[in-house]
Amino acid sequence: MELLQLQYFRTVARLEHMTKASRELRIAQPALSKTISRLEEDIGVPLFDRNKGKIRLNLYGKAFLNKAEQALRLLEEGKREVADLAGLEKGGIHLATSNLDRMAGAMNEFLALHPEVNLRISHVSPAQSAHHIASGEADLSFSPLPVEQTDCAQVPVLSEDLYLAVPLGHPFAGRSRISLKEAAREPFIGYREDFIFQQMNDDILKQAGAVPRYICRVDEPPAILSLVRAGIGVALFGCKRGENADSDLVLVPVEDPGCRRQYYLAWHEQRYLSAAAREFRDFVVQYFAKN
Repeated sequence: MELLQLQYFRTVARLEHMTKASRELRIAQPALSKTISRLEEDIGVPLFDRNKGKIRLNLYGKAFLNKAEQALRLLEEGKREVADLAGLEKGGIHLATSNLDRMAGAMNEFLALHPEVNLRISHVSPAQSAHHIASGEADLSFSPLPVEQTDCAQVPVLSEDLYLAVPLGHPFAGRSRISLKEAAREPFIGYREDFIFQQMNDDILKQAGAVPRYICRVDEPPAILSLVRAGIGVALFGCKRGENADSDLVLVPVEDPGCRRQYYLAWHEQRYLSAAAREFRDFVVQYFAKN
């Protein structure tokens, strides 16, 4: 049994599709199929149920996948420990985050101090970032959702206020504060309904008794701001107090209570963190404390 077989098996088991797995692994599909077949021969049982070109992980496969993931995780931790013996600059960090914009400054400053560190980033949803930490796929996560697992540690590192973003010349642009009920009379721009920031905003709006009329829903904060600049509507937007540097927008403070958002840095307490990951964790905490 070879390490490459385990890595290939894990990918095929996750996707349950040979063609997709071969594309992700960047190998020819016949070669991948042959590798999986050799693994099944070594183990002595089929790991997948095959029917008309479709594959599904079977009972044997599920049991083996659990052990294969444990083995691969232990090997990865071993690599990190050896890298630590070679010094911080040889270490690696895998960060899972749902908000790259908020982490960009901290990452840039850290890499300027430690250019040889291998920083890998996965842009995932907040729920996925928690899974990446729990499963050991990532060393650290940065997310607006706290991690619920008891064996994970986390620290709040960034707070931001919610504002009503309006274009220049809007009737609300000169206001010092505004209530969500009054703001809800305007056409609203929001995120998709399944987007975590939208769910957070919906909770805040519900508590304020505000029911806005959404005329557009988007995926990214920059898209929301672009539509607000164009005068299409208004939107709730989170940023640190005094941070707005957009001359085409006005961020009006919201007077309703609870209009704040918290970001957390999390890691798994029972898994090995490389010296580079520990250094990055401490750096991020200090970075947000002073910025």
